[in-house]
Amino acid sequence: MANTNPKLTKRQYITLGSMLFGLFFGAGNLIFPIHLGQLAGGNWLPATLGFLLSAVMLPLLAILAISMTESDSMFHLARPVGRGFALFFLIATHASLGLLIATPRTATVAFEMAVQPFIGQDNTRWWLLGFTALYFAAAYFFSRKPSKMTDYVGKILNPLLLLLLASAFIAAFLIKGDGGTLLRATHATAAGSNLTNGFLQGYNTMDALAGLGFGVTIVTALGFFGVNRPLQRSKDVAKVGALAMGLEAIIYALLIALGVLSLNFTKLSANGGPAFTAIMTHYTGLIGTGLLAAMTLLACLTSAIGLVTSLSQDLGHRFPKIGFKRFLPLTCTGSFIIANFGLNDIITLSTPVLMLLYPLAIALIVLGILHPFIGKNPIIYKTTVFMTLIPAVLDALHSLYTAFPALSLLKGIDAFASTYIPLFNISMDFLPFMLIGLIGGTLIAKLSGQPLRDQSYEALDSED
Repeated sequence: MANTNPKLTKRQYITLGSMLFGLFFGAGNLIFPIHLGQLAGGNWLPATLGFLLSAVMLPLLAILAISMTESDSMFHLARPVGRGFALFFLIATHASLGLLIATPRTATVAFEMAVQPFIGQDNTRWWLLGFTALYFAAAYFFSRKPSKMTDYVGKILNPLLLLLLASAFIAAFLIKGDGGTLLRATHATAAGSNLTNGFLQGYNTMDALAGLGFGVTIVTALGFFGVNRPLQRSKDVAKVGALAMGLEAIIYALLIALGVLSLNFTKLSANGGPAFTAIMTHYTGLIGTGLLAAMTLLACLTSAIGLVTSLSQDLGHRFPKIGFKRFLPLTCTGSFIIANFGLNDIITLSTPVLMLLYPLAIALIVLGILHPFIGKNPIIYKTTVFMTLIPAVLDALHSLYTAFPALSLLKGIDAFASTYIPLFNISMDFLPFMLIGLIGGTLIAKLSGQPLRDQSYEALDSED
C-alpha cells in the first residue's frame, strides 16, 4: 500500500536545503554584509541582529507564507487585495528582481570584483560598457535554452565559494586571531550602526522579495517527493528553510565581522565590492583574489540567467501576445543599459523602489502567516495593504529626496512626514500603519459578518 503521508529523509532535507541556499546566495549577499560591517564598526552586534531579521527571518517567513496559503505565485498571495494590485505587485517585484536592480547589479558586482581589481581606475566606464555588453550577450545566449550551467554552478561553484570563504574566516579568526580585535572594535561609525539601520540594510539583499518566488519552487519540489498535505508541507518548508537560512545567517555574521576588521587595513568603501577584494587579498593573497574573481563572475552570470529567464517567462505567461521570446531580449537590453550606471548609482536608485516594495511584501508575508486565522479575507487584506501603502510611498519619496535634495516638492512632503508620521525618521513608519490596518480590517470583517477562513481564489474571482 502506498504511503499517503511520506516523510522526507535527512538526505532529502539536505538536498532541498542546499538548493534553497543556492537560490538565495549570490554575489550581492557577499558585499552588503561586508559593507554593513564597515558602516557599523564597534556597534556591529545590534546592526548584525537587524540585518539578520530582514535578510534571513523575512525570507524564511516569505517561504512559509507561500506554503501556508497554498499560493502558486506571489500573484496569488496578493490576489485577495484585488486583481489589479496583485498584477502590479507581481510586475513591480519581478521588474526589480529581473530588470531594474538585481540583474544589472549582478553585472556590476562581477565587474567590480572580477575585472576592476586587475585594470585599475583608468577608463572604467569604457571597460564597464564592453564587459556588460559581453555579459548580457552571454546571459541572452544561455537563457534562450537554459542548460545545465545553473546546475553545474550550483553543485560545484557554490561549494568552492564556501570553501574559499571558509579559508578567509579561518585565516582571520583562527590563524591571525583577529577575533579579539573584533571584540575591541571602536571605529567611528556611520549610518548602519544600530538595529534599525541594520534591518534596512538587509533590504538590499532583496531576499524577502525573492523568497515569495522561491517559496513556490520549494513547495513544488516537496510535491515531487510526495509531500502534499498542508500541515506536513508547512513543517517541511520550515525545516528546509531553517537549514538554508541558518547557514546564511552564520555566513552573514562572519562577513559582517570581516567588514569590521577590514577597517584596520582598508578604508570605508562606497559598497562592499572593493572591501571584499581587499579582504581576500589581505587574508588569502593574490591566488585567493583571483579564484574569487573567477567564481564571482560565474555565480553572477548564472544568477543573471535565472533572473532574466524568470522575468521573461512570467511576463510572457501574463502577456502571451508578446511572449517569452520577445521579452527576453528586451530584458537583457534593459539590464545592460541600467548596469552602465555603475554599482553605486544602481544601489542609490534602487533604494526608493525597495522602500516602496518591502513594506508591502512584509504586510503580505504577515497576512500569509496568519492564514490559519484570517484565511484569504479580502477586507483584512485590503485594509492592511492599503494602510501599509501610505508610509511605503512616503518612505520611497524620502529616499528620492535624499538622492535628489534639489526637488522642492519632495522637501515639503518630507518635512510634513517628519513632523506628523510616527517612526518616519527611522523608516519604520509602516509598522504602526500595518498593525492598524490588520486590526481594523479584522474588526470590520467580523462586524460585517463576513467569514474569515473560507475564502478561495475561485470565490475571489467571482466577486470581481
